[in-house]
Amino acid sequence: MDLAKIVRLVAILFAVVAALVAIPQSAVVIAVLGLVVGWFVEEDRRINYMLFTLTLALVHGALSPIPVVGGYLTDILASLSSLANAGACTVIVMTIIDRIKP
Repeated sequence: MDLAKIVRLVAILFAVVAALVAIPQSAVVIAVLGLVVGWFVEEDRRINYMLFTLTLALVHGALSPIPVVGGYLTDILASLSSLANAGACTVIVMTIIDRIKP
C-alpha cells in the first residue's frame, strides 16, 4: 500500500469518526488532512476529484429526512465534504502552479 492510499484512508476514517463523536478541533484536523489528500491527487484525476467535490457539497444533506439514520449519514457526508473541499483547494493551487511553470 502506497503513502497516498494510507493518507486517504486515515483522512476518511477520521472524517467519519469526527462526524459521529465530538472531537475537539476536528474541523482543523479535517482541513489539514484534506489539504494533504489534495496533494496526492494525480494530475489526470484532478477534474474527476473536483466534480466529486462539487457533487458531494451539493447533495450531502439529501439523506437527512431518513428516520433514525438520516442525521448520522448527513453528518458523515458533511464531514467528508469538508475533507474533499480542503483537498480541492490544494488541487486548485497545484493546477495554477502547473500552468505557471515554464
